[in-house]
Amino acid sequence: MTQPEIVKIGQLEIKYLIDGAAQGGLGIFELSVPSGSNVPPPHSHTHNEECVYVLEGTLRYSVDGDTRDLQPGDWMRTPKGSVHGFSNPHAGTARALIALTPDIGAQYFRDVATVVNAGGPPDRTQLLNVMARYGLVPAPPRG
Repeated sequence: MTQPEIVKIGQLEIKYLIDGAAQGGLGIFELSVPSGSNVPPPHSHTHNEECVYVLEGTLRYSVDGDTRDLQPGDWMRTPKGSVHGFSNPHAGTARALIALTPDIGAQYFRDVATVVNAGGPPDRTQLLNVMARYGLVPAPPRG
């Protein structure tokens, strides 16, 4: 059995366990979020449903304005088109399993890592282009 691929985006780590993108099926990855790390902006998925299940620590997760501090064993579902986001304002690293169906695949995270890890502030236009290629839509700014 091959070792799972780990993609680092800033302080975040994505360990891809099942890459279902090629088959258009279920994908599963482990997400590690250190305390206070930069996270993606709230967004929605045009084509994908997502579920988060916390393994360790406390992960703040929000779906359509419903924000919860999830602890080990807690989960939340993100229906296709729902605005969601996460953060870790708590002490210690949070780890969670993320299931996506259909999967966007590990290549999305590799592409984001190329932009974010380039040095200096990430190029917002490049980041938005990567998101758009995979059907991710940034949430409109709150007014």
